[in-house]
Order: sequence, then structure tokens, then C-alpha cells
Amino acid sequence: MGTTLAFALAAWLARGVSASGALAGMSIAFVMAASEMKLFWLLLVVFAVTLGATRLGRARKERLHVAESRKGRAASQVMANLGMAGFIVAFAPPVWRLLALASMAELTADTSSSETGQAFPGRTLLITTLKPIAPGIDGGISFNGTAAAVIAAGIIALAARILGLATTHQAAVIAACGILGMLIDSLLGAVLERRGYLTNDLVNLLGTASAAALAWLLL
Repeated sequence: MGTTLAFALAAWLARGVSASGALAGMSIAFVMAASEMKLFWLLLVVFAVTLGATRLGRARKERLHVAESRKGRAASQVMANLGMAGFIVAFAPPVWRLLALASMAELTADTSSSETGQAFPGRTLLITTLKPIAPGIDGGISFNGTAAAVIAAGIIALAARILGLATTHQAAVIAACGILGMLIDSLLGAVLERRGYLTNDLVNLLGTASAAALAWLLL
């Protein structure tokens, strides 16, 4: 309990999450630490990568009015991103923890993609039509953002392998599911979020769920 409390406090002090986000993050961290301490260490890697991506090019993102709040992510955002992994770890059989790893790879890939793409956009295209659009638009993809997603998913998969949470083959599948889930997230953003049918939080939740579902099919 003390470790997860310290994690939540550090995340709040780093302004990665708001006060409500810290409480939500602490609950997920507690579930993971209670199940397997190595899952908690992987959660720290996820937080470090996503925080770094969020801070990347912040001045530019603030000028474009697309930067995250300086208070950090709220509880709804934390649960949208980590709720699926927490649910799987808490209620599914231990063998299904690999699905949680895939969802964590997806959220890291998606956050890194959007944050990097907004900081260093380059040519941004709508995923459904491949027509140029402004950076920050739902469903937009760019080379820089996609490259960041691949690297981020790879980092989570590699960390899972180093921690002994996955074999080499499983780590490769986890990375692939994270990247594919990120693309599904972008597709949902283009088709449903832009039309107001889904909120960003619901799109993020479905993105992590899609990565877990793909892992269930492939692992």
C-alpha cells in the first residue's frame, strides 16, 4: 500500500495526473502490485514513457491549444486508459495477464503517438481517407506519431520481457497488438468521435480493449 501511495503522490507532484487521477491511478497500481509486483514495475515504465511524451514539445502544443491540462490527467482519463488492464488483472485468470500487457502497450503507443504527432506533426493524414488534416484532429496520423507509437509499444513489450512477464514471442505479439490497437483507436476517433458518437475517454477505453482482444486471438 505504501509503494502505491508513493507512486500516486509522485505522479501528482510531477503533474502527470490531477488529484482525482492520482487516486484512480493508485487503485490500479494497488491491484497490480497485489497481484504481481512485476506488473507494478511495468506500470511505472508506462507512466514514465507517457509522461515524457506528454511533456514533449509542450510549448508548441499549448500554442495550438492541444496540450494536456497542467493539472495532469483526471480520474476519467486514467480509468479510460488503465481500466481495462486493471480489470483483467483483478478478475481474469493469471494466464490472461498477457492481455493486460497488450492493453498497456496500446495506451502507451496511443499517448506517445498523439503527443508526439502534435509536438512534431509533419504531414498529418486522416486515417480513413488519407487526406491532409490539421494536427490534433481526431483520427489524424503522421509519420512521427506512428514512429513514436511503434517505439513506445516496443519499450513496453521489451520491459515485459526483461521483467519476465512475457516470453520473446509473447512480447512481440504484445507490441504488435499495442500498435494495431492504436490504429483502431485512431479509426474510432475518425469515424465516431469526430461525429460526437463517442467521447475521447470511450475511444481510449475501446482502443485498449481492442488490443486485449487481439492478444486473446493471437497468444
